[in-house]
Amino acid sequence: MANRTASSTALRDRNSDLVTVEDFYVLVPDGVKADLIDGAIYLASPDTRTNDRLAGFLSRLLGCYCDATGAGEVFGSRFSFVLTPHRAPEPDVAFVAKRRLHLVSERDMQGGPDVAVEVVSRDSRSRDYVDKKALYQEAGVPEYWLIDPIQRRAEFFRLKSHRYEVVPLAQNRIFRSEAVPGFYLDVEWLFCSPAPKAQEKLGEILASARRAPRRPKPRGTRAR
Repeated sequence: MANRTASSTALRDRNSDLVTVEDFYVLVPDGVKADLIDGAIYLASPDTRTNDRLAGFLSRLLGCYCDATGAGEVFGSRFSFVLTPHRAPEPDVAFVAKRRLHLVSERDMQGGPDVAVEVVSRDSRSRDYVDKKALYQEAGVPEYWLIDPIQRRAEFFRLKSHRYEVVPLAQNRIFRSEAVPGFYLDVEWLFCSPAPKAQEKLGEILASARRAPRRPKPRGTRAR
């Protein structure tokens, strides 16, 4: 989660050692970005300009791709994913495949997204690299994208045999998603100046998808 202050403390229900998801919705005001992690609420401080730009670019790019292809739906940083009664993170950006949208309600989703994206800040580094990575892995989230503007690097993790593995980048810069079929991301788009237009990059992605060879359909068995 982007840009949390080190002085932020976890909020806990006075009548319980652990905050439940229902408590979470009562204790956190509407519109405030927060995570419920192992029964503790972590509030977010305002984003930096860079973090806000990165999250916005990824949200627009993925969202427009979904509009064009019908792949699924994209959610922003104020939407909760209920993993357990005491875990409800709010990724900076999240993607849910079309086949799983029946799990999404007006308020939250029961289960994790197909892609969780976190934009790292100085104060969220440990949580994003360690705590939330472990949380998403345990929840079976297929892909975790970790964007670090401070280090100017991006890491992409894919679930293999219940554990995250780093996905190697083609040409040291291109990440091709399996969770979002046909979608790819050039890491240079994230850190270049001036920032690229999401609509222009969407055109490149869609053009690449159209050029990609289609898998041949299996032939039917001939009657003897």
